[in-house]
Amino acid sequence: MIKKETTIRNKAGLHARPAALIAETAQKFSSIIELEKSGTRVNAKSIIDIMLLAAENGSKINIRAHGEDEGEAVSAILRLFEKKFDEE
Repeated sequence: MIKKETTIRNKAGLHARPAALIAETAQKFSSIIELEKSGTRVNAKSIIDIMLLAAENGSKINIRAHGEDEGEAVSAILRLFEKKFDEE
C-alpha cells in the first residue's frame, strides 16, 4: 500500500468537476484507490463518494492505493491536485 498526503489548493475545493477528474483517472488503474479526509475514507473511483468528503480549499487529503499499479495510481491522482485540476 502507498499513501501520500496532499492539500487542496484550488479555490472551489472538490466540487463536481475535480471529483469527476479524480474518478476518471482512478478508474484507469486496477488498484483499490481511496481518498481520506479527517478520518472519512471513500472510494476514489466514485464521483459521489468523493463529493461526500465536502473537501474545501486547504483541506488535507490522503491518497491511498493498494494493488499492482498502486504507485502509478497515486502519482496520477497527486498530479491532479498539484495542478489544481487545471482550474487556475
